[in-house]
Amino acid sequence: MLLTEFDTSFLKMSILRKVLCLIYFALAIAGALFPTLANIDFMRVYGPGFDITQFIELANNNPAAESLSRDLMISATAICVWIFSESRRLRMKHLWIVILGTFTIAFAFSAPLFLLLRERRLYELEKEGLNIDLPKNKVGAL
Repeated sequence: MLLTEFDTSFLKMSILRKVLCLIYFALAIAGALFPTLANIDFMRVYGPGFDITQFIELANNNPAAESLSRDLMISATAICVWIFSESRRLRMKHLWIVILGTFTIAFAFSAPLFLLLRERRLYELEKEGLNIDLPKNKVGAL
């Protein structure tokens, strides 16, 4: 049902919104593929199974890795707070997919997926006459 709803609403969207949706979709695919390939490589190199303790240890093995790990942890936490807030504000459906994807695939998958679902929801709200975005003439004032 989710895919059917997406197909019909996608066809009616503006060009800009379609482009954003396609970009978010491509980023979600890349965000699923590349971390998964790296995790498979980790399991191949460091033994059968996924040793989370060793993974975290290696992610903090040197200052560069430590910097990236901390950057991801802080930014992902901030974005997750916004995702929960925004999904509640927009009364979004299917948030469980984003949450599940965060913990089973990668944050790099779930964040663009959320943005894709958010664009779809914004379009639905516009169709209902409820435009919650800033008026176009006010955007430059930020």
